[in-house]
Amino acid sequence: MEEEGKGNERWGTAIVNLSELGHNLDSLQRVLTNKAVFVDDDTFSKASLSSQQTRTIKALEQRVETLERELDAAITAAAHARSEKRQAEAGQRAAELRAQEVTRELENTTKVFELHMEELRAKQEEISRRDRDIKVLEAIIQTLSGKESHAG
Repeated sequence: MEEEGKGNERWGTAIVNLSELGHNLDSLQRVLTNKAVFVDDDTFSKASLSSQQTRTIKALEQRVETLERELDAAITAAAHARSEKRQAEAGQRAAELRAQEVTRELENTTKVFELHMEELRAKQEEISRRDRDIKVLEAIIQTLSGKESHAG
């Protein structure tokens, strides 16, 4: 898009230059037909040099204006890039903080899970111990029941 803008600007400058050239030729023709003035070679040479310098100065002024616009555009683009970079860095920091938060939550959940597992193992051991105690008591009851039926 920037290339296209430069191309359009160059065409516009060329058209302006051609238009000025046309006006200058018309003016020169009117002067020559109405008031033809003949000068010596030295005067003509100085006038031509002055005219050439004026054209060069105009072209350089236009180039300076173009470069100033390009510089302004580059400064604006750099500011925009810096802004986007700051936003990206802020997003990255937020994502890192969220990752740390999620990691802490996961660690806490893991600790809670481990505590529950320990509690479940302890309860299972208690259940197994009581189950053994019940079996021992059942065996004692059966033994005593068997002796009672023999004694009776």
